[in-house]
Amino acid sequence: MTRKERFEKVIEYFKENMPVAETELHFNNPYELVVATILSAQCTDKRVNMITPSFFERFPTPETLAFAQPEAVYEVIKSCSYPNNKAKNLVGMAQGVVERFGGEIPTDLKDLQSLPGVGRKTANVVASVAFNTAAIAVDTHVFRVARRIGLSHNAKTPLETEKQLMKYIPQDLWAVAHHWLILHGRYTCIARSPKCSSCGIAAWCKEFPKLNK
Repeated sequence: MTRKERFEKVIEYFKENMPVAETELHFNNPYELVVATILSAQCTDKRVNMITPSFFERFPTPETLAFAQPEAVYEVIKSCSYPNNKAKNLVGMAQGVVERFGGEIPTDLKDLQSLPGVGRKTANVVASVAFNTAAIAVDTHVFRVARRIGLSHNAKTPLETEKQLMKYIPQDLWAVAHHWLILHGRYTCIARSPKCSSCGIAAWCKEFPKLNK
């Protein structure tokens, strides 16, 4: 099977079996999505969704967060991973939004990445989910699943994976493909003991024969 054929089969399967694929983070506007995505780094969406209601009650806008002390933010988010760093980044992000973008979350990927705590993955998530920009965010799930299935080849970094996926996936599917791979990695192609017996794309998976000897 060629790589192109593998992509075609996987895309066809997800289009038919997962036509609607969306983020599991709860948010109401771009600001809330940025916050939730920063919090989600190495933390489950379930945990983030437990934290954000009280967070947004305390800091409902970029302005309120920009004038907060990191220590106050820490108290609200301390149940997530790396709360000290995330508290500093969240305040810094909000200050950047207020000072450089008039209190509005920027839509441009470079502008998003200029904010503290907003790396390429977070910027791509916000751009695609909040602003309908064609982008593929590569997190640990996407990186792992793309490698296992054989969608990426010898990719050593998320950026290399992103470029390879963008080459073979039609641009109008980039945003939903990100969610296809995340959800597949979260519930089926898990890191340890992947559920190959219930996997709908096992027939086209490069690693399936090795994982099921």
